[in-house]
Amino acid sequence: VQLVESGGGLVQPGGSLRLSCAASGFTFSRYYMNWYRQAPGKERELVASITRVGRNTDYADSVKGRFTISRDNAKNTVYLQMNNLKPEDTARYYCAADRSWGPSSSPDYWGQGTQVTVSS
Repeated sequence: VQLVESGGGLVQPGGSLRLSCAASGFTFSRYYMNWYRQAPGKERELVASITRVGRNTDYADSVKGRFTISRDNAKNTVYLQMNNLKPEDTARYYCAADRSWGPSSSPDYWGQGTQVTVSS
């Protein structure tokens, strides 16, 4: 099983990034997919979630209206489009696959994460 995130980097405030998470080794379409983030000294936060066929999504209040989660089950990939980025969005972003909906301290599968830094 693998979840491999990509697309992180350094961006100025107000900029955009698109994160991708490529999944393999499990039946991707049977899992809810989530993006979490963790900043140094802070607890891990569930940022965005998407249902198995992408019909429904959910977001943390801190990112609503700026981030969009989507998935392509044909490509076994989940995305996180991040617009109008703020310095407080700086964190390591992880994708996670789960058979249950909602925040979890132990999703079924985790990726290694990709770093997002928002700074001028």
